[in-house]
Amino acid sequence: MQVLRTRQLLTRIALSAGAVGAAFLIWRAYGMGGLLFAGAGVVMWALLHMTRLLLVLRRTSGRPIGTVGSAVMLHARLGRGMALLDVLALTRALGERIDTPQSETEDYRWTDASNAAVHCSFNHGKLVQWELLRG
Repeated sequence: MQVLRTRQLLTRIALSAGAVGAAFLIWRAYGMGGLLFAGAGVVMWALLHMTRLLLVLRRTSGRPIGTVGSAVMLHARLGRGMALLDVLALTRALGERIDTPQSETEDYRWTDASNAAVHCSFNHGKLVQWELLRG
């Protein structure tokens, strides 16, 4: 677990240094106009992601918590490292939170009409483990 946190910290530092370096190079090559253009691109990127987030949350708000059309199909489409937002987009419903004591992961369950369920474990918003439970 410590290795993962160190890796995430180094990734954040590298991305920050890269962004500062890119801003400096843009400023040297194109001046303030280049910086404004790059800033507009960053704002557009943030707006696109915010729009996707709100669209997924709007779709999930219309269904009961913890339901999915087919648990087997959901299980087949899941992959290690998927973001929670991507799983919500697949299920079109918020997952039923499962409280597990002394756990570092966030656990959710989605159940279909035949009582088959998919139990997903997320660590820092990324899917680390999932299993299909037949009812």
